[in-house]
Amino acid sequence: MKVVGIVGSVRKDSLNKALANFVAKQFEHKFEMEVLTLENIPLYNQDIENDAPQEVKSFKEKVAAADAVIWFTPEYNGTMPGVLVNAIDWLSRVNRVMVGKPSLVMGASMGALGTVKAQAHLHDVLRSPGIDSPFLAGANQVVVGAAHTKFDEQGNLTDDNTVNFLDMVTTNFVEFVEKNN
Repeated sequence: MKVVGIVGSVRKDSLNKALANFVAKQFEHKFEMEVLTLENIPLYNQDIENDAPQEVKSFKEKVAAADAVIWFTPEYNGTMPGVLVNAIDWLSRVNRVMVGKPSLVMGASMGALGTVKAQAHLHDVLRSPGIDSPFLAGANQVVVGAAHTKFDEQGNLTDDNTVNFLDMVTTNFVEFVEKNN
């Protein structure tokens, strides 16, 4: 199974990028995941959507070729960061590569529940007509609180409870994708 992980942070030492890289490495026996970052995606502009810049075309092609998407979102001001919204704007227009593509949402934060609101908003967006992505939710919501204390210097997630929970959620996600594709 081929998955893309979309990181909603452009910070060099992003906790969400660390989480995405950990998931890609730790669960490579379950799925192949390419981690996509958004720092080179220009602002969405309807004037150029039919002849988008190469960075956007490549991004959309990778998402289209994947069986599923895992979103890694921080929370800024009680919602998703602008770079993630911008990426979704590109994905939801013209050929709408997300329609019907299964999604899973995760988030890492220094706070205890720092990405809960962002994830709720992202779930709302995933239901919108231009995206219309079935997603794994409920008890499978992944919120890694106090994340700055749970990664070692090599980027390994060291909290056994979190790793075990991720193992369960990724297993559920693989089953969900297989049932929905």
